[in-house]
Amino acid sequence: MLLKKNIVIVDANVVLRYLLEDDDKSFKKAKEFFEEVFSGKKTAYLLQSVIAEIVYVLKGIYKVEREEISDILIELLKRKNIKTEDKNIVIDALKIYADKNLDFVDCLICAYKNNFEILTFDKKLNKCIKEREI
Repeated sequence: MLLKKNIVIVDANVVLRYLLEDDDKSFKKAKEFFEEVFSGKKTAYLLQSVIAEIVYVLKGIYKVEREEISDILIELLKRKNIKTEDKNIVIDALKIYADKNLDFVDCLICAYKNNFEILTFDKKLNKCIKEREI
């Protein structure tokens, strides 16, 4: 199997150190990496599970407000050479997250409503899905 040298799967802790600047050594390395990404030398690939972990940590541990999490991550995802599966759906899920009292994974499921039928027993998720039908 050939290694895709310019595409780097990035762990949540790298993104968190970059966003939070709470550890000088780790922040410096993360900043250098993202500068390479933004300049086009590398491509960062964020798995949806990593994005969910970032949201969880920012909200649950750092007590960042939902709207700020949404804004910051949407801005990051729109940057040059930042990739993720179904990027437009993930961005839509982050917008839902800012407005609804749902966890991010439920917001992601709700955002897939236009592409797939969704089956859930979760009342709040069902409400989100129904609101998107209007």
